[in-house]
Amino acid sequence: MDKIAFTAKQNELIHVFKNNKLKRLNVLEGSVRSGKTWISLILWAIWVASRPKDYLYMMCAKSLQTLKRNCLFPLQELIGKKNFKFSLSKKEGVLFGRKIMLEGANDQRSEGKIRGITLGGAYCDELTLFPKDFFIMLLSRLSAPGAKLIATTNPDVPTHWLMTEYLKNEKLSDDLFRMFFHIDDNTTLPADYVQSLKKEYTGVYYDRFILGKWVVANGAIYKVFSDSPTVFFAKDIPHFDYINIGLDFGGNGSQHALVCSGTTHDMRKLYALKTERIPAADMTPQTLYKRVYDFCVEIKDKYGTISALYADSAEQTLIAGLRQALRPIGVIVKNSLKREINDRIRATTMLMGGGRFFMLSGECQTLIDAFQGAVWDDKIIGKEVRLDDGTSDIDTLDAFEYSFERYIPQLIRSDK
Repeated sequence: MDKIAFTAKQNELIHVFKNNKLKRLNVLEGSVRSGKTWISLILWAIWVASRPKDYLYMMCAKSLQTLKRNCLFPLQELIGKKNFKFSLSKKEGVLFGRKIMLEGANDQRSEGKIRGITLGGAYCDELTLFPKDFFIMLLSRLSAPGAKLIATTNPDVPTHWLMTEYLKNEKLSDDLFRMFFHIDDNTTLPADYVQSLKKEYTGVYYDRFILGKWVVANGAIYKVFSDSPTVFFAKDIPHFDYINIGLDFGGNGSQHALVCSGTTHDMRKLYALKTERIPAADMTPQTLYKRVYDFCVEIKDKYGTISALYADSAEQTLIAGLRQALRPIGVIVKNSLKREINDRIRATTMLMGGGRFFMLSGECQTLIDAFQGAVWDDKIIGKEVRLDDGTSDIDTLDAFEYSFERYIPQLIRSDK
């Protein structure tokens, strides 16, 4: 490995390793882009290289794809393909001659994947996203002499199992090493980039991902919008390379919602162009199809080709009829991707905070109302849940998110 320049915080961690002060559980926590993932991979590599070759090791993340993106490719770039090779299909790799198992911890059943093995060490990426049962099983597998866990995480709610049962557990103090990384510790980042990130994260996401605090989400979700809605009203309309419509089907007591959004080719800005709510009561599928048809025609006449209409994937019968209804005007109907709601919220607030979201105020009143009415459910402890009790317009928010959720990886640049 070529000589690498470390930040002061990263040097501090390497000093801990050199002085043999790592413990059985080693957790690096704090801000995004603080340099913790990068230095954790270096630490993992040099620690594994110092361990017996006949032990089995593991690297894991929420999913194998996340592990590949966040850890496997960066590790390969750091130490070279000669020193680290991996196969995602076989779920294994070789790091300095040591066999590495690769695993995803995507749900409660994941713990069954690692039963019965003996590990000499494990690396965990974004630990707060793991199911608790998986983590408990993983710790029980770390039974080889000198086995250690090295993990990274951003903060979550203060009642998260990782905080209450491990990080704040005084009984584990002899077995636990924690190090906090702040974004300002990463002195390799350009100052203007850091300032842009600090603007993009707002509300609870700023507290967690910039300040590195374990805090509860409460109150308004889109506070940055509610405080100054007119800031987001578009003054000029650019040419849109991608125009999409999101459709959320309403049920009893709610309404169908349509939202059209547009993005430019560089995926730097997102515009809400038109919204509409349609009463669901006493509406037949045919009358709904006609309303959606008219909405699409208006968008096509004003902005050009519609890339796709993304409809709530839970309603396949309605989607089948909609495909037939919109075929004459060339509108393709696809299933909504339905990313995690909080991922969609985080993407929206980042675009708002970064000055990259705009709307046509005269065409999007229902979305304006939905943003201003959206709040966190304060009755649910331990995780963030958007309140959905009929007091706010969740249908329009879902439709808006369906319209752009497939572009979230492009719209939101990597924040690792």
